[in-house]
Amino acid sequence: MTAPHDLTLSQAQRQIQDGTLSAVDLMTSVLDRIPLIPAEHNPYVMVRDRERLLAEAAQADNARANGLRMGPLHGIPVAIKDIVDVAGIPTRCGSQSMADAAPAEANAPVVNSFLRAGAIVVGKTVTQEYAAGTISAPSRNPWDLDRIPGGSSGGSAAAVAAGMALLAVGTDTGGSIRCPASVCGVTGLKPTYGSVSRRGVFPLAWSLDTVGPLARSVHDCAISLDAITGYDPADPGSAHVVHASAAAEIGESVQGLRIGVPRLFWYERIEPELEAIFDTAVQQLRDLGAEVVEEDWDLAREARFVALVINRVETAAVHEQRIRNGGAGIAEELRMRIKGGLLAPAAVYTHANQARIVIRHSVARYFADNNLDAIMLPVTPGVAARADNPIMTYTDGEQEHVLSGYTRFNMPINATGQPALSIPVGFTSAGLPIGMQIVGRPFAEARICRIGHAYESATRWIDQRPSLSYGTANG
Repeated sequence: MTAPHDLTLSQAQRQIQDGTLSAVDLMTSVLDRIPLIPAEHNPYVMVRDRERLLAEAAQADNARANGLRMGPLHGIPVAIKDIVDVAGIPTRCGSQSMADAAPAEANAPVVNSFLRAGAIVVGKTVTQEYAAGTISAPSRNPWDLDRIPGGSSGGSAAAVAAGMALLAVGTDTGGSIRCPASVCGVTGLKPTYGSVSRRGVFPLAWSLDTVGPLARSVHDCAISLDAITGYDPADPGSAHVVHASAAAEIGESVQGLRIGVPRLFWYERIEPELEAIFDTAVQQLRDLGAEVVEEDWDLAREARFVALVINRVETAAVHEQRIRNGGAGIAEELRMRIKGGLLAPAAVYTHANQARIVIRHSVARYFADNNLDAIMLPVTPGVAARADNPIMTYTDGEQEHVLSGYTRFNMPINATGQPALSIPVGFTSAGLPIGMQIVGRPFAEARICRIGHAYESATRWIDQRPSLSYGTANG
């Protein structure tokens, strides 16, 4: 029998609704997992009071027993990245400069949406400082606790992978949902820019920031995204569009869908074993009936550089006053990144935004000319790196730090603003997971979820769980 903490969100949802699983038993199972990773490497920066959490779970059970309407996340334990406001809890953003932050006065709209859907907030998860990076120290990867969980939503991904939450909130400005999802062996959904309110979320780069879910399965992410999408007039980046259900096409065949596989840029400089895993995943989609179109998008490299410039300049703008006041408590790496961004001439930022328009038109033409439903790309060029040496070594012997490497395949999609779904596609011989991303047309989350769900249903990589042991990766 599957332990409650090992269930997918959708499995737990069905069992709670039919009474074969109680929300109390689910919460107990999840909370009992948290001490299995030592405090110095735990995905959580804080966990709410256990008795209070169990009382809220009991309230969820009573509501079901009394026939009250249940939301799509009724009784589901959810973790919140610590750049997102939760009322009564300080938002410290992984930075010593926020050590004295007062408790948030109100929930971010994304948190309220989860609560309205019936979820129960377990606590706040580790983020890279101000969401600017790919390591997420001090949290570690549940598949091998000597390795990093990626970032900046590393704590959220690790919590889901370890069974310490069935759902977590992440943010993605340069791959910060997709990267940790890939190296932690979970599923992460970066929605179309503007689909989910970012109010109450500390910004990294306002014109790139997105908020989305990390969970065990595609269906889980689709259910979660449906609960949080919608126009927010108080968020200047919010899109005033009617959002189709991300779960609308779950379970439908991929027969006849056209999926692009551009190799230029995305298959350059990757770790050994990964190209074979990626190629197998593409072939599995062919076997499911999808038409694979091997055509390159010629502006991918330029898109990455455009996103990098915009990211750095906007990050510097967010923190300018803090740095000019001395930057107390900000780590040296981020301090230098901010100072570098402050030196960028206005013309550089202007040209980058002009180039972004060209890039968005270019990728739209790429989709249209090839009649594509989606494209499928690697998420990261390597698996989880060692915490004591966060370097990837590629097939040709070249090395790259994860700060650059983990964002390389992700940032182009932040520049275009398209939705992207990271799904597990296999394990290396060392037992470490790796993912690929399915990228769709703007606001076409349902289509990429359809493709991802068909793939995961055929392969079942999502059924594997980590052992939570130091120095050992288990599939």
